[in-house]
Amino acid sequence: MSDTTSARAAAPATDRRGILLVFVGLMTAMLLSALDQTIFSTALPTIVGDLDGVDHMLWVTTAYILAATIMMPVYGKLGDLIGRKPLFMIAIGLFMVGSVVGALSTGMTELIVGRAIQGLGGGGLMILSQAVIADIVPARERGKYMGLMGGVFALASVVGPLLGGWFTESIGWQWCMWINVPLGLIAMASVAIFLHPAPQDRARPRLDVAGMALIAIASASLVLFTSWGGGQYDWNSPVIIGLIALTVISAVAFVLVERRAAEPIMPLEMFRHRNFNLTTAAGLLMGIAMFGTLAYMPTYLQMVAQVDATTAGLLMIPMMGAMLPTSIIVGRAVSSRGRYKIYPIMGAIIIAVAMLLLSTMSATQPIWVTCAYLAVFGMGLGMQMQVLVLIVQNTFPLTMVGTATAANNYFRQIGASLGAAVVGSIFTNNLIELLSERVPGGASSLGDANSLTPEAVTQLPQQAQDIIVGSYNDALTPVFLYIVPLALIALVLLLFVKEVPLRTTLEKDAVPESIEIDGASHAYLEPRAEEAEGAEGADDRKEPARA
Repeated sequence: MSDTTSARAAAPATDRRGILLVFVGLMTAMLLSALDQTIFSTALPTIVGDLDGVDHMLWVTTAYILAATIMMPVYGKLGDLIGRKPLFMIAIGLFMVGSVVGALSTGMTELIVGRAIQGLGGGGLMILSQAVIADIVPARERGKYMGLMGGVFALASVVGPLLGGWFTESIGWQWCMWINVPLGLIAMASVAIFLHPAPQDRARPRLDVAGMALIAIASASLVLFTSWGGGQYDWNSPVIIGLIALTVISAVAFVLVERRAAEPIMPLEMFRHRNFNLTTAAGLLMGIAMFGTLAYMPTYLQMVAQVDATTAGLLMIPMMGAMLPTSIIVGRAVSSRGRYKIYPIMGAIIIAVAMLLLSTMSATQPIWVTCAYLAVFGMGLGMQMQVLVLIVQNTFPLTMVGTATAANNYFRQIGASLGAAVVGSIFTNNLIELLSERVPGGASSLGDANSLTPEAVTQLPQQAQDIIVGSYNDALTPVFLYIVPLALIALVLLLFVKEVPLRTTLEKDAVPESIEIDGASHAYLEPRAEEAEGAEGADDRKEPARA
């Protein structure tokens, strides 16, 4: 018996090393994508001021998120059909091309185009990393790896603003783009060396071109009318009404096409699963809260607290300091106990509290109080992000894991797009209105509003500074209060998630016995210790780098 135990212990050690080598590449790729979503936050006020484009500021963020969102289902489906490694290399290449375009830009148009190209690659980096982990690690053991992936986002949420601030104040904001070239080369080398997919014997895939086109049109028109409505165009203007109609028509057409497609990019059968629907809806609502906050908090800190870009990045550290350990601890707890439902529920409650706290900020509030509010927010995110993905992956067989992961992330990114667009639109409109009311002679007396940077504000008379600082605070804080009901709705949805056993095998067609379809459900039954041990021993002997 001791010999058997020793052999069982030796095999996993070798396989774990193989998994860790693959994980190095995945973490590098995810860091590349996550870092780029945050590095612009502190640099953005200076960038748009230099390029005379404050009125287009929200598009620097929205262009990336929208492009990444559109590409997520494409990468997910193609990864299931043809394998993930070649798509990984393409995604990294696109990301680097977009970085070069952005770094060389001399105007807002070129910068936004570069960010969109980056998004075309960035969507793949996120999805493919999560799907590869599902290929090589059983769901029961996956929590601790997913927790570390959540930690990457926490790390990027602070390192990104810090680097953005340092680049802006020293060698130039263009390095927010240039830095992606060496990082991209490292990620590409990691994927090429460590990721060794098993040979796939599949027929030539039939691409759902019509579905891809329709989901792109629906996504783009949705973000456009939420961004422009009430600001650049009145809600009853022909442009906004036309975009709303286009969103509805393209979404309906997409559903009809998916019903008949041979290889649908987003199979409608996924929506027969209760847990998928609940966690996806909750993820969309949390995406609004997360990206609506992250996109504008560093700008708020620079303008209201009147700190430089680097300090604004440092002030985001408390959020990471809470999110990083929370994500890792929750991931390990899920792997060790096999229970997971309570964590996203607690996360939704904490996020609602954090949004309520952020809505009470004032221009005279001590900075440490704001940092404490951000720490509460980070703790809530750490309890939710990767657990929701794990629930979705555990709902479907491995042959669909890429498609399901992509669909879940797609709707979360729709929330991110809406969050960045709606928060940016409301914030900008509020700011212009408040400045017009409070500044003697109107906002035009401050000069070109599109060139209003934190540095420019410090050169104004103290009375004008106080007006601008107060306007920035009063323009943004009410938006956080609007997010509180969204977090509460997500909480209610998550209460109805059915906790089913996490898979302990890597069999391609296996699904948990208690998966709920069309209303049929079973109680949670945690695997017995001896069964889990036996399954884990079998899993450890499987090829670790299958993707």
